[in-house]
Amino acid sequence: MRRVAVIRLAAMALFAASATAAFAASADDFKAALAKAEAANKAAGALKNQWTTTADRLKAAQAAAAAGKYDEAVKDAQQAEALANASIAQAKEQAADWTKAVIR
Repeated sequence: MRRVAVIRLAAMALFAASATAAFAASADDFKAALAKAEAANKAAGALKNQWTTTADRLKAAQAAAAAGKYDEAVKDAQQAEALANASIAQAKEQAADWTKAVIR
């Protein structure tokens, strides 16, 4: 049940990240979005719960920025941040709920 909630949270965050990228982004916008995404991914790594999809989105963002497609790069960086935040939420949830699965 809680996994469904985490998946819904990730989906809503991805949708919100996609919706906010409707402006003409600059290199500075990309750098700010990338910094936030990398910080969130680093926090997920500290919890030992980094998702591979987050790394894929970060690579896509960097590739788009290298090609000068800053709108796409910002969108990908925001999606990476949303995925990293969802993985953090999942790690915290599982850390708290694992005792409920233990047979006593």
